[in-house]
Amino acid sequence: MKPRVKIAEARTPDGGEMVLYQHDRDFSIVVNGEDLMHSRRHESEMELARLGCAHLTDRKDASVLIGGLGMGYTLRQALDMLGSRSTVVVGELLPDVVEWNRAFLGELNGHPLLDPRVDLKTGDIVELISACRNRFDTILLDIDNGPDAMTDSGNYRLYGFEGIWACRRALRGQGCLAVWSAQPSKQFEQILMNCGFHVRRFRVSAHKGKNPPSHFVWLASENRAVLPPGGGEPRLPSRKRAKKKNR
Repeated sequence: MKPRVKIAEARTPDGGEMVLYQHDRDFSIVVNGEDLMHSRRHESEMELARLGCAHLTDRKDASVLIGGLGMGYTLRQALDMLGSRSTVVVGELLPDVVEWNRAFLGELNGHPLLDPRVDLKTGDIVELISACRNRFDTILLDIDNGPDAMTDSGNYRLYGFEGIWACRRALRGQGCLAVWSAQPSKQFEQILMNCGFHVRRFRVSAHKGKNPPSHFVWLASENRAVLPPGGGEPRLPSRKRAKKKNR
């Protein structure tokens, strides 16, 4: 049996230890001793792109933002769905994750960073989104573990009201925001709806065809018709609906 080998390590913005391991042909990224992602469990990351880009399959020149490179699976799926004149901006906070993709992880999914449609930006995703207006047809967010941060406690800026409102401004009129999360969050659903989005909640599996769904993807858009069918439809509490209606 082949051992698990540490091949690289780095520090998170919070000062935590982030380690890249290889076991035979599989890779995993571990933060402070806990698994953050594994190459065998990537189906939900691909489903994030399938759901978030479903309304763009007939577009040749879509503009997409992916927040969080991870192991490149969301990027790979988005590129496979988008037209030849499309642009995919990838925002990744940690330069080490970018280097790991180039040096070790690209072989997992056809080296998506080499695709000419990709525009890689290293830095704070909130600043990137806040600088954009009416630019993107889809924003796909897979930062940390979702609204409950794991590697950077500052990610609450992204998943709070101001961050989601910035996402809404950065989207075009028929645009869609898709957010991956390891856990459910009623509070986050309320934030999405308070920002004026129609919302659908999907449960998704980490493994294709295996195990019950254990992760979540929220789809949000100002236009309900843009959202893919299925999933659950969260509702604002009755008092909040009444106040919103009377504004």
